[in-house]
Amino acid sequence: MNDPLPDLDGRSGIERLVNAFYGRVRSDDLLGFIFDDVAGVDWGVHLPKMYAFWETVLFRSGGYTGNPLAAHAKLAPLTAMGRPQFDRWLEVFRATVDDLFAGENAEHIKSCAADMANVIHLKINRIPDPRLDPANLTPEQRARYAAYKSTTR
Repeated sequence: MNDPLPDLDGRSGIERLVNAFYGRVRSDDLLGFIFDDVAGVDWGVHLPKMYAFWETVLFRSGGYTGNPLAAHAKLAPLTAMGRPQFDRWLEVFRATVDDLFAGENAEHIKSCAADMANVIHLKINRIPDPRLDPANLTPEQRARYAAYKSTTR
């Protein structure tokens, strides 16, 4: 019988996840060259930064400072950074988490990754977020937005 997978429970789990994830990314046909050839990532610098980033995201204790949006925006003019690339990044991330961990924190980090991938994709490609289109708002959301707008003018 297989032992159940552990949940992400601290820095050591984050490091295990990040190392496994970027190992997969670097060998991925769609993503690897973006990190190694286009961005020229210095892995000795990047990996500790990603440990701090994900530890901050999940446990609010990693001490990460930085601007992921700006880092990705610099690459957008140099290579394709569209939906296929972000979908593949997320697919590899989710698979890595699922192969190593199970539990509340594992599910939460996958949710956070999906949110970040979507926001960064929309922002660097200057795509309007459909959630913010007034036509997509519920009547309650429209009322709250109208009330907000009336107090900010």
